[in-house]
Amino acid sequence: MSENTTNTSSSSAPKSRWRLWTNRAEADEVTPKHPHKPFPGWLYAILFIVFDAVAVAALEVGVSTSSTRVQLSSPDVGFNFVTKLWSEGNAVVLLNVLLVGLLYLMLLMLFNRFWTASAVIVGVAILVAAIEHFKIEIRYEAILPADLNFLGSNTGNMLTFIPAGAHVTILIALGVFAALLALILVLRHLDGRKGRMIRSGNIGLNLGTRLVLILLPVLAFSLYCMQVSTTDSWANKFSHAMGDKPSMWDSVYDAQRNGPLVAFTRQLNPKVMDKPDNYSEETMKQVAARYKKAAAKINASRANDLNDSTVVYVLSESFSDPSRVPGLKVNKDSMPNIRKIKESTTSGLMLSSGYGGGTANLEYMGLTGLSMANFDSSLTSPYQQLVPSEHWTPTVNQLWGAPANSLGYHPYESSMYSRATNYKKFGFSHFYTLTGPDVIKYQDKIDESPYVSDKSTYDSALEGIKSGKTSKFIQIITMQNHMPYHEWYENNDFTAESTTGTPLEEDEKESIETYQKGAFITDEATQEFLDELDKLDKPVTVVFYGDHLPGIYSSASQDDDNSLALHLTDYFIWSNKASGTQGNKTGGSAYSSPNFFVAQAADHMNAKVSPYLAFLTEMHAKVAAMEPPVVNKIQGWDRIPEGQSIYLDHAGNPMSEEDFDEETKQLLADYKLIQYDITTGKNYLKDTDFMTLP
Repeated sequence: MSENTTNTSSSSAPKSRWRLWTNRAEADEVTPKHPHKPFPGWLYAILFIVFDAVAVAALEVGVSTSSTRVQLSSPDVGFNFVTKLWSEGNAVVLLNVLLVGLLYLMLLMLFNRFWTASAVIVGVAILVAAIEHFKIEIRYEAILPADLNFLGSNTGNMLTFIPAGAHVTILIALGVFAALLALILVLRHLDGRKGRMIRSGNIGLNLGTRLVLILLPVLAFSLYCMQVSTTDSWANKFSHAMGDKPSMWDSVYDAQRNGPLVAFTRQLNPKVMDKPDNYSEETMKQVAARYKKAAAKINASRANDLNDSTVVYVLSESFSDPSRVPGLKVNKDSMPNIRKIKESTTSGLMLSSGYGGGTANLEYMGLTGLSMANFDSSLTSPYQQLVPSEHWTPTVNQLWGAPANSLGYHPYESSMYSRATNYKKFGFSHFYTLTGPDVIKYQDKIDESPYVSDKSTYDSALEGIKSGKTSKFIQIITMQNHMPYHEWYENNDFTAESTTGTPLEEDEKESIETYQKGAFITDEATQEFLDELDKLDKPVTVVFYGDHLPGIYSSASQDDDNSLALHLTDYFIWSNKASGTQGNKTGGSAYSSPNFFVAQAADHMNAKVSPYLAFLTEMHAKVAAMEPPVVNKIQGWDRIPEGQSIYLDHAGNPMSEEDFDEETKQLLADYKLIQYDITTGKNYLKDTDFMTLP
């Protein structure tokens, strides 16, 4: 008996020591050297809500700050984002708190540490807010889902998009985060629990609970994002019930009004456009027949073939006339050569949907003849949201036949706006950029400018234009005048001043004067480019246009009446001597939009058209220019309801869709049928000769 007793005692001793050690370890975790009591659950709940609200507030400040270069679109900014909860019964602030809370809860369970998750959610919110601030200041555009691809492939170039004076914002953001982090560290020190949320000694139960509490918020957030853009879905109804009022024609206003996260998630799964009620194979056959007849009528009086000439599209980055900016006085002309060119050929002003950004959308319209005005407002970037999934992508360059006859030149990142992928899909055999796979040959820069000069871009394109005897389509997208502008050029004698009585701020003045010099250099390079084309013994026609104004006119942007002026750029269509159409001036060219350029070029060249180009010709005869709304309330254009597309007549005056005559209404209805069939419909037109030149 004594032997058994001894053995039992000795075998139980290690277990007892193990229990004692683990008990001490658990006690040490709760009771450190300087003991503090664990925070109670209710305090964690309160602090969760507080840090959640802080993250939401940071995001809202990022889109609502008054230092943006464009007048804020709406009074629904700042504290009003919160106060409308009780003043209007609008709970969209709570919707933002809920969505951020789902992400916060996911982090909480992922780390299983309250204070770590709190520091991460607050830090990320402040970082995103700073990026929002910079993007709005430069481009008047909130962060969009399409930007995720840009960030992933162009991270190393992000610094080139930071505006002048950005260091102040960065320091403020760092200061706010440092203060919040210090607060979090102090609270962690006082918390005897150290923020550990799931503390079960059962490892399986611990991990299982955390996994469930990670998956539930991820699932809820994902389902919301997938459904919120779908009308009458549960997420859409819930969002509207909480006060979300979609305003996607203006991303900044949308973010201000509804919160950046709500505005962002609503665009993750966008709708392309509404299906026309009468869309069918029979309807599309009727449309094709209607414009085949129109093409025959037009072609009866035209002598040339469009693709017998080389056509060059020049999208000149941010090119526009500074002297047309309201309230701005410049000391000399930045575009004397182009002004003279415009006087002697088809030319005018182009209505742009962008201000300081949106290049790819103008580019898309120019290449396809389709209009952003016809798309659903949730479709913000066709290059990234639409083109990759399209089964049929007819573009202007395809009129020149084999891909070998289509060349693109862009002296920047090939992956920006997914261009490399899209241009291949459009049928370009080569797309020459800085990063390849086809590397652009000439890459000279001017003085301290970080961008390739327009002269170098033109020189690269000239080699492609001159090579071979076959006519080609050439697409050029320049970068010389891209934002920002920081005293790049030596001996810059351009000056600008305000005529409003309020002097320009130093950052604005520096940007404008640098931009003026850049525009002047573009003006000279463009004249030299045309002179070289004039020496060729083969016909060449150039379609030149500025995509949008630079986002640097913060003073002019303060006045709502300046909206139209800040969305009109310069364009011209010019032909060389060998073309036989040099000096042609077509009617109705005073105002245009890029979707009409190919039809206008055919008219300028006296070239025969396809049924599609015949349609665009007739549409342009009725509506000079069309774009989606450039701002949320059309800034003073009271005849056009909020959110309606913008239409200009040939005198540049806004037109109301309600006042269209029957012929114009029919054309607009046909436009939507054509665009729907090409982009998201069944491509009935593909099997017709709708896109075929005679």
